[in-house]
Amino acid sequence: MTKTRTPRWYDLFHFRATRRDFLRVGGSAAGLVALGATGCNAGDRSMRRTPVEPFPWGVASGDPLPESVVLWTRLSPDAVAASGDPSRDLGVGYEIADSESFRNVVAAGSVAALADLGHSVHAEVGGLAPDREYWYRWLTGGETSPVGHTRTAPAPEASNGRFRFAFASCQQYEHGYYTAYRHMAEEELDLIVHLGDYIYESSWGSDLVRRHEGPETMTLEDYRARYSTYRSDADLQAAHASAPWVVTWDDHEVDNNYADEVPEDDQPREEFLLRRAAAYQAYYEFMPLRRSSMPRGPDLELHRALRFGRLVDMSVLDTRQYRDDQACGDRRGPSCPGREDPARSLLGSAQREWLLDRLRSADATWNVLAQQVLMAEARGATGDGTDTWSMDTWDGYPHERRALLEAMAAAGTPNPVVLTGDIHSNWAAELKTDFADEDRGPVASEFVGTSISSGGDGRDATEWGDTTLRENPHIKFHNAQRGYVRATVTPERWTSDYRVVPVVTRPYGEVETKARFVVEAGRAAVERG
Repeated sequence: MTKTRTPRWYDLFHFRATRRDFLRVGGSAAGLVALGATGCNAGDRSMRRTPVEPFPWGVASGDPLPESVVLWTRLSPDAVAASGDPSRDLGVGYEIADSESFRNVVAAGSVAALADLGHSVHAEVGGLAPDREYWYRWLTGGETSPVGHTRTAPAPEASNGRFRFAFASCQQYEHGYYTAYRHMAEEELDLIVHLGDYIYESSWGSDLVRRHEGPETMTLEDYRARYSTYRSDADLQAAHASAPWVVTWDDHEVDNNYADEVPEDDQPREEFLLRRAAAYQAYYEFMPLRRSSMPRGPDLELHRALRFGRLVDMSVLDTRQYRDDQACGDRRGPSCPGREDPARSLLGSAQREWLLDRLRSADATWNVLAQQVLMAEARGATGDGTDTWSMDTWDGYPHERRALLEAMAAAGTPNPVVLTGDIHSNWAAELKTDFADEDRGPVASEFVGTSISSGGDGRDATEWGDTTLRENPHIKFHNAQRGYVRATVTPERWTSDYRVVPVVTRPYGEVETKARFVVEAGRAAVERG
């Protein structure tokens, strides 16, 4: 069914170019860049005091560097309207202190909450000390936000002895409560990594425990409303306030299984790019991202690098925006000639070359790829024994996967570790240049985290998981409950704890460690801990 709702992108940005103009990269998109670049240092005025809470979505921080971090919040539209003209930009103050008491404020300033960016606020605060804890808060209209906790990265050459973080993905609001985030907030982590599907653009499933607003998202107004619902969750707000986040997206932030300019269904390309522009805009507005990730129409540069001393170097990837369309359909099925085309790419040429350059020059002890879809080969079979593959994962792009793993092996990239989300289940795997050769050793390790809530309560084992383990000996673990993965990294070893919440269809569930896997530095073997 063709989706014909008219996007409101033009109205939001006072933009009246034609669709043809909009689709020219650097044409209509340039207006948004100019819009985002003006007013990032100071606001026109502070909000007047109102009886409406101005910070309903809490606070967040992200993308920590040794001397800076991004602080985020977003003002309530109701509070802005009650304060006066909602089309005005507003100044919002911030304070950063070296203790929760705020007795010693080490940085303070004011940034603009731009009306054209939904009165979201992004402050890139510099001049901080490396590898240091900080507390922060926002101030406007005589009101103070909840207090957030963040941490700067260690200096690039620091010999840090420990790094502790968690990663998560897939939080369908209607399928369960965000209990995992409440437990994550109590872990005292250095970092939280989100690997995509922060929102879901449409409703699916039959056993829904709570409802998000509206039908499938198409317009900027729709996407803003969906993020507002998800961000209203107190457990999610607690996790955001507990540690800095590093975020990347997958498909549901826009449209299920989309590939670059190709939507899931038969929506015309031009309409889909308008939809994608609206979705990318909303994503930026609600995430603690730097100005370097300001969207340019239907494009947003999200792949980036972060380093945490000599211990961890992280390449954050985008496997959705630049990929070739899935071969043989976008579900699991038998192979076809298109899948075997060596020119097909999941990363796109520019991002792939950026990543290969980083892997060739890597000098950290652990080199992490934070990305979305399963990289390990997961061979399945039909009833007649025909091999099947998931076309939306790296199995649908086998030549690029092999080239990437061969580049790691040839360069001797120290201790590559791939972090993955997407498939609503836990996995641990060893990555090889030739998965069919059982005698060939692995060149990298992969840890796949389950969903926060998508799929409901789940269960420990599944028939599909058991079959996959039998057919793919490089895959060492499967579990289909909800939760997250907690990683503890030292110069000697990497430890992944699979933290599961057996019940998410009711609030206040408990958390337990279902399994622990260890990788020793210098070896890519994934072993039970």
